[in-house]
Amino acid sequence: MRLSNPLELPPLTLAYLGDALYEAFVRERLLDLGHVRVNDLHRQALRYVRATAQAGILQHLLPALTEEEQDVVRRGRNAKGHAAPKSADAAEYAASTGFEALLGYLHLAGREERLQQLLQAAAAHVEEQH
Repeated sequence: MRLSNPLELPPLTLAYLGDALYEAFVRERLLDLGHVRVNDLHRQALRYVRATAQAGILQHLLPALTEEEQDVVRRGRNAKGHAAPKSADAAEYAASTGFEALLGYLHLAGREERLQQLLQAAAAHVEEQH
């Protein structure tokens, strides 16, 4: 499905989709890296998907984002209606929501090449940290 203008969707809706896309990407990447035991997969996935990791990814990616992409991130980061989990502070959670909104937006806008580029950069950033 491609929307004529995904920017018309609420930012939390974009983040909802982006979260699912990122989770699927991470799971497949971990399998590609040779992780096959479920407990190991879960533990390794947390390195990529927790709010603090996503906030770090976003900080790393921001300089490379277009103005339009930064606007989507800003909308996601400023969205109201979500509470931060205990494992992250409010700013980290807001940043992770902005990151997820960007992923959802790129997918719905049909910009799969750019989406894959950012997903690969996100994974490389996490893997460099460990």
